[in-house]
Parts: sequence; structure tokens; C-alpha cells
Amino acid sequence: MLLADLDGLFGALREAGHTVVGPTFRDGAIVLDELSSPEDLPHGWGVSLAPGAYRVRRREDRAAFGHSAGPQSWKPFLHRPRVRLWSADRTEDGFEVDDRPEEAPRYAFLGVRPCDLRAILVQDRVLMGGEYADTSYRRRREQVFIVAVNCTEPGETCFCASMGTGPEAGPGHDLVLTELVDGDGPPRYLAESGSDAGARLLDGLAAEPAGRDDRDRGRAEVAAAAGRMGREMPAVDMRDLMKETLDSPQWDDVAGRCLTCGNCTMVCPTCFCTTTEDVTDLTGDHAERWQRWDSCYDLEFSGLHGGSVRGSPRSRYRQWLTHKLGTWYDQFGSSGCVGCGRCIVWCPVGIDLTVEAAALNEEREAALDAEREAAAGESAARPGGPAGGAS
Repeated sequence: MLLADLDGLFGALREAGHTVVGPTFRDGAIVLDELSSPEDLPHGWGVSLAPGAYRVRRREDRAAFGHSAGPQSWKPFLHRPRVRLWSADRTEDGFEVDDRPEEAPRYAFLGVRPCDLRAILVQDRVLMGGEYADTSYRRRREQVFIVAVNCTEPGETCFCASMGTGPEAGPGHDLVLTELVDGDGPPRYLAESGSDAGARLLDGLAAEPAGRDDRDRGRAEVAAAAGRMGREMPAVDMRDLMKETLDSPQWDDVAGRCLTCGNCTMVCPTCFCTTTEDVTDLTGDHAERWQRWDSCYDLEFSGLHGGSVRGSPRSRYRQWLTHKLGTWYDQFGSSGCVGCGRCIVWCPVGIDLTVEAAALNEEREAALDAEREAAAGESAARPGGPAGGAS
């Protein structure tokens, strides 16, 4: 179907009881927030990205989704930074505990990029796919209606194509849009359903069938985006690469630059680590337990009775990268990286995980070449070998 604008879609989402959340321009960045109308979308704004650098820029058109990943993913709306698990008040007989869950909001996510769509599915597997499901996450996730947007504008630090997560949206959405921009006129939107709920909502919109030219154009623009990625991950088995380079001097090199600030884990759409903290009031009559985000870069994260298991920046960066790209497969059956590039952009010193992975791979290949040359030399020196001649 072809939508002339997003007014009807926005109205239908609100009529269905959803609070619409999407990208908007505020405070010099494109952020995610509740939207009151399609006019709140960042029409005419794009971004320029680089390691450790983010800038918004004016576009020459009115595209609403002509920007790549911003500082936020959708993670905070599902896997909240702080969640109260319970509270307790002293009574004459002991304590009265209140562990009633909060009511989950009915969000409609508008403008979910393919990399972020995959990230939501990754977190679904982590936080809902085991014996110990995160009930707060589950309640929120079950209420969400997802409107994805195929990517036609990758950023300088994007590498979703090499991760198989974009620029075309995969499964997991209720609707998917492809934005068609015509000069400085208002954008139009190709719309397809991805679920029964999406099909019902789309059937109720005032939309016309999309013509072949528009469909072909949409597919071509998405395909072209795959060739304009600013980064790429080495095309190797990342599990083997991480496992075989644990003692690489490259870890020392990156540790000399890493501030262990944890920015990469905060902006990553799939990082999920948490800790719990207990607090009381001054009287001791009221207590609360909270779950909050944590980071493997925090010294206390791996703290035991004898101190931190990972006391050096080298060990903490290595833990993050080898888990994200390697052992995540062993735990959850996929990579923990979706190629959004946020960790590159929001690293204060511009560490680029694609560069680090490539350096590890080059070092491994060089070591293998040296081993092969040494083996060939030993073979040639043996009697009966190429250098010794036939007997």
C-alpha cells in the first residue's frame, strides 16, 4: 500500500490506545520520545557521524527518517534503566512487602530501523527466552506495536549489511514503511504488514495500492543503501576469531586508549547487564530493592571477595568484545552486535570495534602465514623433501 502521509497511521495507532514513540529533533540531536503528531518527526534533518563525533545537519528534502542511528536505541523503553522490584514497610508484626508490578504502557514504536529491530529480537531472546525471564521486560514487550522503516540512508559508522541485520527490515515488525522522498515535497510511504495486527491496522487506513514503479524504486533505494555502509565487519567466523586471539597484543593497544567509561554498553541496543541495590530511609522503616543497568566495564561488576576478576582495562574491553562478537553465539545463538555503530560514535576516544576486529584478524592471518612458511621450510629441509631431492 502507498500512504500519502503518516497522519492516518498516527491517528489509528492512538485510536488503538497506543502511546506513539519515535524520533524527534531536540537539543541538537535526534532522540526518541513520545510524539503528539507526525509533525514532531525530524523532517529535513540528517546526521553526520564519525568515531567519537555526532552532528545533525539540514537535508535538502523533507525526509522524516533520513537519518541513521541516534544516541538512543529503543532499549530504555523495554529494558528500563531502573526498575523497582519491591518495597517494604515495617509493621508491628514485621514487614509488609509490596511487589506488585507496574502497569505496562501500550507503546507504538514508530520508525524502528532494521538494526534496532534485530536488537529488540536479540533482547527478546536474552530477557524472555529462558527459565529466568525478566517479567518487567516481558510485560512491556507484549504491549508494543512496531512500525519499522527500511533504511535508505546509512551513516558513516553503520555496518548492518555486513552483520546481516539491514538495511531491509527482517521479521519482528507489525508494519514496515519505506520512505519515498520527492524533492522538497512531502514524503510518501510504501507500507506492508508483518503481523495480523499490522494487517488489520493497514486495512483501516485510507491508502491506495502501490504502483510497480514505486515498489521498484523502494526496493532499489534499500538495496543501494547496502552499498553505502561506512563500515564493515570482517567476513570471518567471529567466534573463532575471538577465541583464537585472546592473547593478542592488540588488546594492549586498545586498552591504552579505552577509558573504561562504559559508554559503549549504555548506547548498545543489546547490552543487558544489571545489578541490584537495596536502599532504606533514615528511620529504617521503609526499604526498597531496585534493579538498574550495570556495565562489564565497572570494576565492581566482576567483584568477588578478593577483588575484581577483571582489574585491567585490557581484560574489561576484551570481555565486552569477545562476548559481543563471540560467546554471545554460545549463549543465545546469534551475534550480540547488530551493526548500528553507536558504540563507535559515542566512544569519547573513538574506538571502532570494526577496526579492532580487523586488526585481530590481520594479526591472526599473519601468524598463520608465518606458521605455514615455517612448516614449508622444515619440509624442504628434510631428507627426501624438495630441497633434498629424490633418493
